[in-house]
Amino acid sequence: MRIALIGNPNSGKTSLFNQLTGLNQKVGNFPGVTVDRKSGWAQLTPARRAEIVDLPGTYSLYPKSLDERVITDLLYDPSSTSYPDFVVVTVDASNLRRSLLLFSQLADLGLPAILALNMTDVAERHGVHIDLGALEAELGVPVVPMNARKGIGVAALKIVMAERLAAPPVRFWQPDSAVQQLVHCLRDHFRLHSDYLALHYAQQAEYLAFLGAEDRAYVQSLVQEYAFDGTAQQASETIGRYARINEILLETVTVTRTEQREPVSNRIDRVLTHRVGGYLIFLAVLFLLFQAIFAWAQYPMDLIDQGIGALSGWLQSTLPPGPLTKLLTEGVLAGLGGVLIFIPQIALLFAFLAVLEETGYMARVTFLMDKLMRPFGLSGKSVVPLISGLACAVPAIMGARTIESWKDRMITIFVTPLMSCSARIPVYTVLVALVVPDESVGFFNLRGVVLMGLYLLGLCSALGSAWLLKVLLKARERSYFIMEFPVYKWPRWKNVGLTIYQKVQAFVWQAGQVIVAISVLLWGLASYGPGQRQEVAETQARREAAIHHWTPAELGRQVASARLETSYAGSFGHALEPAIRPLGFDWKIGIALLTSFAAREVFVGTMSTIYSVGQDADMGTVQQKLRAEKGLDGQPFFTPARAFSLLVFYVFAMQCMSTLAVTYRETKSWRWPAAQLVYMTGLAYAASVLVWQIWGN
Repeated sequence: MRIALIGNPNSGKTSLFNQLTGLNQKVGNFPGVTVDRKSGWAQLTPARRAEIVDLPGTYSLYPKSLDERVITDLLYDPSSTSYPDFVVVTVDASNLRRSLLLFSQLADLGLPAILALNMTDVAERHGVHIDLGALEAELGVPVVPMNARKGIGVAALKIVMAERLAAPPVRFWQPDSAVQQLVHCLRDHFRLHSDYLALHYAQQAEYLAFLGAEDRAYVQSLVQEYAFDGTAQQASETIGRYARINEILLETVTVTRTEQREPVSNRIDRVLTHRVGGYLIFLAVLFLLFQAIFAWAQYPMDLIDQGIGALSGWLQSTLPPGPLTKLLTEGVLAGLGGVLIFIPQIALLFAFLAVLEETGYMARVTFLMDKLMRPFGLSGKSVVPLISGLACAVPAIMGARTIESWKDRMITIFVTPLMSCSARIPVYTVLVALVVPDESVGFFNLRGVVLMGLYLLGLCSALGSAWLLKVLLKARERSYFIMEFPVYKWPRWKNVGLTIYQKVQAFVWQAGQVIVAISVLLWGLASYGPGQRQEVAETQARREAAIHHWTPAELGRQVASARLETSYAGSFGHALEPAIRPLGFDWKIGIALLTSFAAREVFVGTMSTIYSVGQDADMGTVQQKLRAEKGLDGQPFFTPARAFSLLVFYVFAMQCMSTLAVTYRETKSWRWPAAQLVYMTGLAYAASVLVWQIWGN
């Protein structure tokens, strides 16, 4: 069976999905769009499994944003292979009136359904008592009381889900006689099973992706012929539905507590959303996050780094010398180390974001930042993609589909890549730890302060760029920000752990495959060169060794350096060097800039590989390799000026092909990703030149 999970935002749908599917989840895209589709498998009974499809949260079947249209595309096309056998509607038991609007629409579509009556504990605290038997009779569907966060009622829900359900016999609203002829024409033409579904075809044909141009034209001709007013029809429908819902609630719900103290959440909100204190608290949360990334993650990172270095040294000393041993140690292991070392920091970042989301604080942040966003041409809804951009720009740009205003959406998509995503963490942490001392300033670690400064620099550049686009884009639209605050809750640690597991797994398997593959390819390019250039360079190095009486170790390093410089990778780097020399970069960094265009985090794997080729087995960690690099004057090559020039470049640079691809898919035009690439690369180049020319000279 295929079961669709649907409900209002903050109704506990995600908690229920996690309870049903556990680790048997996958994330893909809905057909034809780039909105995330979460699905998973639930074992309902020993003999029956079901695929659970998690649909975006919505308040009704009239979509206001692009992601909500996913629901209509799925539920309005019975011929689709993805069409569900039935739906589970999660509702908030403490606010049943609002939740039943969506349920009543789904019932009138003729879909078999189960009502998952969630948050019954919250309803009881508010003095709300629901007669389950009477509610089932009124709605015509099974009603299962539950507390999805704690797993209460999930077993009973699975038993009901395993049964073959019929469509609910109850109809909550019928189109009036004025539109019956239109409805009949549409039902006959599209062979629909419901009057209400035919009515939605008339109202939303232009948004239904599965309809062809001829079908849309046919619907439009009928709408004009019968002078159908969709807005008036929707208003009449909503009033009629709430009238019926009020009748049901009078028969099934009693409230024993009519007077109560102000909710605790309101008192907390007065502090967390204060016009001054709210921002200070949010900054304190960010400080804690970045301090944790350095302070708490450093020990496991050191263990992983040292373990990879020790394993590489042991393999070099144990295996017979030759190209295969070098490929394993200098290519595969160097790339693998560039993946595994950052797992603690990635896990901490997503743990913090998951806790903020689980507790309900993230919704307050979006509300708090709305006033800050408005002068820059953004809305409060832009905050969600921008904050999501701290994790990854790709789903963050997809998240901009919730923004109704075209202008706000385009500005948000354009500036989101300027937010420092988790892929930049490997670059930041390696370079910051290389040149910033591990000291404390008051209660704060200096490295954590610098890391937060880099994130704030990205935020400021995003806001400045948004303001510039606000001036350039001439669309005159007014946007509104309406958000329902979820109640404050203790985080569900199972959900937090599940989020960490999924994100770390995605980083290791998706980014890791790219990093290791590029590391192996790069090892080949760095180990071999065109023609006889490497042999000539090696002969010249040996001659100089004889003249200067170098030791065997010094000779080995010089030979390795000469072969690397004359390799294919060295040739690419030298070709790029004149363009990046004003930034303080050399040809080795140039190679890393080229390879990291596939993904920003590849930079560290590339540097690890470049500085591994031909080096001693005991060189150890990536930081030790970089720290040992010397310039022409014999001094450390990675000075603070050069490191910060590189850091600033990566704050601004568009070094991610996936981001460009998703921008194209969301905007349906190559102009926007091309503009992103040119603008961000130019901004990165200019800022890096400024840092190096002022500080480095």
